[in-house]
Amino acid sequence: MSQFMVEFTLAEMDAAFMAKIPSQRAKINEMMEQGRILSYSLSADRAKLWCIVNGESEFDVLETISEFPLINYMKPDISELMFNNVVSLRVPMFSLN
Repeated sequence: MSQFMVEFTLAEMDAAFMAKIPSQRAKINEMMEQGRILSYSLSADRAKLWCIVNGESEFDVLETISEFPLINYMKPDISELMFNNVVSLRVPMFSLN
């Protein structure tokens, strides 16, 4: 399984775009729980969005992002990653003492 960085250029946010944001967030949360998407980030100016997607190929990534409710408002640029270092939160070890 490979990882891909997808950089989206977002269209102007009109009323139809805004109405789909809750369903977009729900779909992203679902895909993150499934491990299909590892990260999802939006720029402060709301013009760009990035996500890391797991997939066997660029075609798999296209299939994944095609499920986004906002896909018609996004122009994707897909790059396969060599590696993706992530800092994970570590929970302290539980002591039985």
